[in-house]
Amino acid sequence: MSQEINNREYRKKVIKDLIAQLHAGKTADEVKQQFEEAFEGVSSFEISAAEQALIAEGVPVEEVHRLCDVHAAVFKGYIEEPKVDLTQLPGHPANTLKAENLALKELIETRIKPKLNSLSVDKLKGLAEDFDLLGEINIHYLKKENLMFPYLEKCGICAPPKVMWGVDDEIRGLIKGVSSMLEREDADLRQLKEKAETAIEKVTEMVYKEENILLPMLAEHLTTDEWKNIADESYELGFCLIDEPPRWEPVRKKQPVADKPAAEEGRISLPSGSFTVHELTAMLNTLPFDITYVDKNDVVKYFSQGAHRFFPRTTAVLGRKVVNCHPPASMNIVEGIVSDFKSGSKDHEDFWIKKGDYYIYIRYFAVRDEKSEYLGTVEVTQDIAPIQKLAGEKRLVSD
Repeated sequence: MSQEINNREYRKKVIKDLIAQLHAGKTADEVKQQFEEAFEGVSSFEISAAEQALIAEGVPVEEVHRLCDVHAAVFKGYIEEPKVDLTQLPGHPANTLKAENLALKELIETRIKPKLNSLSVDKLKGLAEDFDLLGEINIHYLKKENLMFPYLEKCGICAPPKVMWGVDDEIRGLIKGVSSMLEREDADLRQLKEKAETAIEKVTEMVYKEENILLPMLAEHLTTDEWKNIADESYELGFCLIDEPPRWEPVRKKQPVADKPAAEEGRISLPSGSFTVHELTAMLNTLPFDITYVDKNDVVKYFSQGAHRFFPRTTAVLGRKVVNCHPPASMNIVEGIVSDFKSGSKDHEDFWIKKGDYYIYIRYFAVRDEKSEYLGTVEVTQDIAPIQKLAGEKRLVSD
């Protein structure tokens, strides 16, 4: 056993050293040669451990993000295949991820690339439609970020999700940028082609990283119940370029013990009244805004589940550090708000953004007890577009 541990530590040190050399300016070919001389195989977990070690030593997440494509190129062809091929189970999240990736690659190869290879003004409309479809990749990434990443973080694997999320956002931005150019009648075709090619190249590279780095990592650490939760909650977020897959029901050696129903006779007593759990849940879900509660340790503890949500929330985020629930570009903002609340320098912070027909008002409030001690943060999100349209008065019941 000690030999295995020592070997793993040695391999981790080698990978970490090679990644550090990339950051210091060495070329991929130079590093790849050293890698080939050192050993033949490497697991996705060892790559993640090396990246986490770099970040722990002070290398900014943005720097790891900037060179993660180079990392993937160096390790390409040397990553060990997962022991169990979960992608062959219909309805399993791994199967769904791979099916969506196949649909993305087909869209790129059969529709987008042929138009780009002989780009002309008469093909812009068709290309715009193709990039609208490619925009569905946001659904694909939302599931990865809100369903898969939380489970990796619970296993102590935090660096790879942060890096991958940063690249996801970069890809989203590239696709939106191309779509915006396609809306303009005076778009420069050469510049448009360059940006579109960059976007689809990044998408293709991410497909490789998901299937050869992310999936093996998940397969190594997730339990059957965690995979099942991901599968079930995927239906709320939707699917990218594919039909809704069948429901996956894992084969179990023993039937799980059914959860005991909540004690309906019990009541939650508050200073100004009481509820049953059923009543309180229904009331909170009926409110015309979303609520998320983060405790004093910065851990997500609760979110309401109304009929319409402006931002995805899944049960996988419960127990997740709130900073990890946001893209890397927003982490400093989130940390700043929480820090101000804890110090007492602020009690609330507001933001408002446009999202299609919605005008979303996002409010953060510090939750304090009667002694003014900080207990946590509550986020309230509401569409205020209908409120802004109000005029005059309404004193009668609608027909």
